[in-house]
Amino acid sequence: MARPSPELVWDCRCGTGECPTWDEQSEALFFCDIPGGRLHRFHPASGGKTSWQLPEVLGSFALCRSGRVLVCQKQKLMMFDLRTEELTPFAHIEEPIANRLNDGKVGPDGCFWVGTINEGSDGLPSGKLYRVRPTGEVEIKVEGLKNANGLAWSADGRTMYHSDTRGPWIDCWDFDAASGAIANRRRFADVSNEEGRPDGAALDTDGVYWSAGSGMGVINRFAPDGRLIEKIAMPIPNATMPCFAGNRLFITSAIPGDEEKRRAFPNAGGLFAMPVEARGVPIGRFAD
Repeated sequence: MARPSPELVWDCRCGTGECPTWDEQSEALFFCDIPGGRLHRFHPASGGKTSWQLPEVLGSFALCRSGRVLVCQKQKLMMFDLRTEELTPFAHIEEPIANRLNDGKVGPDGCFWVGTINEGSDGLPSGKLYRVRPTGEVEIKVEGLKNANGLAWSADGRTMYHSDTRGPWIDCWDFDAASGAIANRRRFADVSNEEGRPDGAALDTDGVYWSAGSGMGVINRFAPDGRLIEKIAMPIPNATMPCFAGNRLFITSAIPGDEEKRRAFPNAGGLFAMPVEARGVPIGRFAD
């Protein structure tokens, strides 16, 4: 039986939609528009939509146990209160001026893991992957990245996946949830530009890694051994990240930089969804 095609559920026109995160408590999907600096919330059952405007770019975020949201501005992390819209400083990350915070998620250790992207013209691998503790302490875990992306953890919490969209590659590490230590780095998959460079990702409970194929309009599914086993066609050229929500997969997207493509794909930048049989590994909450 053919897989159902992803359908547009919110024509939100994100410059770059990212970080879709399912909140089981409110049965809502949160996601952000990076260049627009907006945090969005979508309730699938009612179709309800809410947006909050932040003062800077919004690279990624984490839902917190308190109900607040840890948000990544260009090079700083802030706590955002959804009710009062108050922003409180939490941590600062020193990076070259061309770099900004990008893909981030809460790991099995309860810490927020976030990488940086070099948006400068030099293309140097000056990005890093950081681990941010609930106390606000920040430590560098991986260096030499161009565009940190694709964070995901296995269902047992023992393996961490991470990609560099401009590598382009996907690596994995042994992960210690008790200490946050990573070890035994190894190549999970090399991904060509023609297959779709590895952008945001999610892992299902069977160990399949679902990766947005940047520029090629696909979601790539990789088996636990790194084999590419399926390419799911998207109705837009730039899918950015998938997220599991029960029996659905939500997918954020970006508006193409090319004007001709923008005219050809008017729904680019929207939020898409499709039914799936797989179940995703839940994303944790940050203990603020």
